Amino acid sequence: MQQSARAIVCHDTHANGGWKMEDVGVRKPGDGELLVEMVASGVCHTDVLIGGIPGGAAPIAFYPRVLGHEGSGYVKEVGAGVTVAKPGDPVLLSFAFCNKCVICKDGHYSNCNDFNDLNFGGPYRDFQLASKGGEPEVGGQFFGQSSFANLSIVRECSVVNAKELVHDKKELQLFAPLGCGIQTGSGTVINAAKAKPNDVILILGLGGHNRLTRSPSCRTIIGVDRIESRLKLASELGATHTIDGSKLGDKTLVEAIREVADGIGPTIAVDTTGAPPLIKAGIEAIRNKGRYIQVGSAPFDFQCEFNMFTFMVAGKSVQGAIEGEAYPAEFVPQMIK
Repeated sequence: MQQSARAIVCHDTHANGGWKMEDVGVRKPGDGELLVEMVASGVCHTDVLIGGIPGGAAPIAFYPRVLGHEGSGYVKEVGAGVTVAKPGDPVLLSFAFCNKCVICKDGHYSNCNDFNDLNFGGPYRDFQLASKGGEPEVGGQFFGQSSFANLSIVRECSVVNAKELVHDKKELQLFAPLGCGIQTGSGTVINAAKAKPNDVILILGLGGHNRLTRSPSCRTIIGVDRIESRLKLASELGATHTIDGSKLGDKTLVEAIREVADGIGPTIAVDTTGAPPLIKAGIEAIRNKGRYIQVGSAPFDFQCEFNMFTFMVAGKSVQGAIEGEAYPAEFVPQMIK
């Protein structure tokens, strides 16, 4: 039997006015699934990115669907085989993974071989539109959770039991973004970059991942943005230098970065924006043997080019990182504690 809920249903891109708050029906949880009553959800750039792609323009672009992937709430019901939580337990939600492939078995859950299907794909028909008498069916389980609904079907692998981590509903609401935005920022420094005390780290873009600047292990932390309030917050969180990309004067961004990075560039650069000009600047700015880490989602048609011979001689490396390369069941509690 279905339960009634309210959800932001995406029928089309947000630019076309396709996001609508609607009454929906939610199916019962199946094997390995939970029904969660959300108390809060963050809004991540990825929600806007995926909900801004015209239907059919990419394999992960389809409508109607419910997005949202920084949820927190209380378990209402559990399906067969679920052991992570029981009805009434507070939970924090994160991404989905298969826990079966060789990548997961090696501990790299955020790079699961089935990541795209489990987090972006499907469509998993968890909702039905009340206004259409149950038709059409609406896709759910975005990042295993679809938190833009007050009731949602959640995969067990996406659940972090918060029974021993929070004291009340207010704390549960506060911690909702830990499962993606904060985890990504913190985990990128700790797990992906493995930053050390002598590292010079560059953060391109100081929005939701501003937590990246709070890394006591690095001697130099450089934050780049164009919004004064973000630059100010980065300094308060621990950035040793900030660069306003809109006030470079006669310098290029690469020159401004190198000037405060021992004159030769950072040892680690992390881009959170996905903006092609910043991606190119970050790769160019890192010193010889430097590492560049891509965290922000770039346009789907963006192709990054660089001179391979120069890149080879410099010994630079480029890697992608998602969800802070974290195992949420362990990393989220670490962040809280």
